[in-house]
Amino acid sequence: MGVRYEGEVYLFDCGEGTQRQMMKYKLSYAKTKAIFITHLHADHYLGIAGLCHTLHMIGRKDILTVYGPRGTVRRMEGLGCNYEFLRVEEVGEGVVYKGEGFSVRAFPVEHGRNALGYVLEEDERRNFEKEKCDRFGIKGVMFRELERKGEVEVEGRAVKIEEVTKPKKGKKIVYSGDTRACRRVEEEAKGADLLIHEGTFGEDRREEADEREHSTVADAAELARRAGAKRLIITHISNRYGKVDELLKEARKAFDKAEIAKDGMEIMLK
Repeated sequence: MGVRYEGEVYLFDCGEGTQRQMMKYKLSYAKTKAIFITHLHADHYLGIAGLCHTLHMIGRKDILTVYGPRGTVRRMEGLGCNYEFLRVEEVGEGVVYKGEGFSVRAFPVEHGRNALGYVLEEDERRNFEKEKCDRFGIKGVMFRELERKGEVEVEGRAVKIEEVTKPKKGKKIVYSGDTRACRRVEEEAKGADLLIHEGTFGEDRREEADEREHSTVADAAELARRAGAKRLIITHISNRYGKVDELLKEARKAFDKAEIAKDGMEIMLK
């Protein structure tokens, strides 16, 4: 999954062929700022080698940081990723990245040892309320000063930004990685604008899903419903399924805003 935010690109897992897909669907690999790896199965990180080689060829200088669970450093060394611009950080639970206006935090999921999910969440913002601004005489460059300093002087009185604005919760994206449906993902997904959750199997392979610590599409949908997520994209469908129509029906029995991911899918959160 790739997230474009304020002109920069953030990748969540980077399987083989990621670079090719980014080129095909016009997601700039040159603007990739960070990569967040959920776990160390090859299909979630092998694409980093090719991506880094291309970035080296075009003269990349800016730091590219790969965040992943314990063991990530050794895996990157195994790929021959010894480029000067590459940094690798092994992370656990908690905030792992702080960007301009948002953060990314990791949390444990249930898929073997050390597997992680991630939450990308915007900082809380404040919206100006026109009626209050008019009452205090806020106009013109005063808005910019309020945003920068937190207060502005109007006719000898200090007006604080809290007096003329109201808080607005930032957007929230939750990415489960590979996992069985578990309480921790549900907790992190509370009120999410977008939940991206794996659904490797249908109910016809329930036993296999449980044994391999994967979710069914119905598991993902039921979790999204309980969490109150606004939208669900189901990923990681097994290639044993040629068509996904029946899987989508299974999911929508529990959550009517469920969708199955497909190549090139683009979602705009406003």
